[in-house]
Amino acid sequence: MTTLTAAPLAPLLERLFTEADEASPRNDPAFSDVTPEEQQRLMRSKTEYVELYSRLKDYPLAVSRETGALLYMLARSIRAAAIVEFGTSFGLSTLHLAAALRDNGGGQLITTEFEPSKAARAQASFEAAGVADLIEIRQGDALQTLARDLPETIDLVLLDGAKALYPEILALLESRLRPGALIVADNADYAPDYMGRVRSPMAGYLSVPFAEDVELSMRL
Repeated sequence: MTTLTAAPLAPLLERLFTEADEASPRNDPAFSDVTPEEQQRLMRSKTEYVELYSRLKDYPLAVSRETGALLYMLARSIRAAAIVEFGTSFGLSTLHLAAALRDNGGGQLITTEFEPSKAARAQASFEAAGVADLIEIRQGDALQTLARDLPETIDLVLLDGAKALYPEILALLESRLRPGALIVADNADYAPDYMGRVRSPMAGYLSVPFAEDVELSMRL
C-alpha cells in the first residue's frame, strides 16, 4: 500500500473526483454559450482569463484521474523532495504530489491559488488527508507569491493555472530547476508561447506532448 492508495487519502480522492465530475462547468447552462473558439481566446489572454476564472471560481477545475496518477508516478520516480505547483484549485493535483512526497520520505510542496475560497477548501482537504504538514499554500497572484522564498533546488513543477502566465511562472522558477527536473504543464495547448519556449532547441529543455493535453519537459 502507498499513501495514494490507502486511507485517508484514497477515499477522499475518490469523493473529490466524483464531486468534480458532477460539478463540471460543461454541465452548467450558464456556459453553454461559450464556443470552443471563445474558450481558447479567453484561456490564452492574461486579462480575460481573470474574468473567466471568476466565473469558474466555484468549480474544481481538477486534473484527470490519469494525470493525477502520472504526477504521483513522476514525483516518485525522480524521488522529488521539492515541488512547486501553480494553480491549486480544490487541491486534487496537490494531494497526488503530496502523497508522493510522503512516500519519498518527506519534502516540501509550495502551491499557489488566486481564489481565497478555493485555497480554504484545498487546505481542509490537505488536513483531512493527513498531508498538510508537507504543503505550503500561498494565496494570491502567483507572480508575487512565487517570486520569493523558494527552495534552493526544485525537482518538479506543475503548471495548471492561468495558461497565458506559464512562460512567466517558468521564468520565476527556472534558475532553481536542477538538471533532470520535470515540468508538467496541463492544458499546454492553450499556452503557445510556453510551448515554443520549452520546445526550442536552445532553451535547455527536452519536451514532449504526453497524453491528451499535457506537455512534459525536462531541464537539461
